[in-house]
Amino acid sequence: MSSSSSTKAGKGKSRASTAISRSRRAGVQFPVSRISHLIKDGNYAERVSSSAPVYLSAVLEYLSAEVLELAGNVAKDNQKARILPRHIVHAMRNDRELFTLLENVIIADASLLPNIDEDFLPEEEKGEGKGSASEEL
Repeated sequence: MSSSSSTKAGKGKSRASTAISRSRRAGVQFPVSRISHLIKDGNYAERVSSSAPVYLSAVLEYLSAEVLELAGNVAKDNQKARILPRHIVHAMRNDRELFTLLENVIIADASLLPNIDEDFLPEEEKGEGKGSASEEL
């Protein structure tokens, strides 16, 4: 009798009856089911395919991993062990693709990179080359 019980699948529930989340099936860390509910509740479209939240969660996971990697490098360059909002801003502004994607994004508690418009600079700092070139013409 004990030999017949050892041939069964094992302890607890069988493998077929355990629930596997959609995030685990897709191999992503971001919650696919939560994103699916947000898409459906947001009334973005009348119908939503089952693969749309999987794709969106994979894209969001990739973007967040990219930003965190670059911000971690900036924090390490500044000899800090913790990523600050300023490091995230520097990472976004120094990467060409992220800058084009997130150029209108403002992060709270993060100072902006120094970028002063030439119209606000005093006359002597605007660039003497421009004034002398226009005088010669």
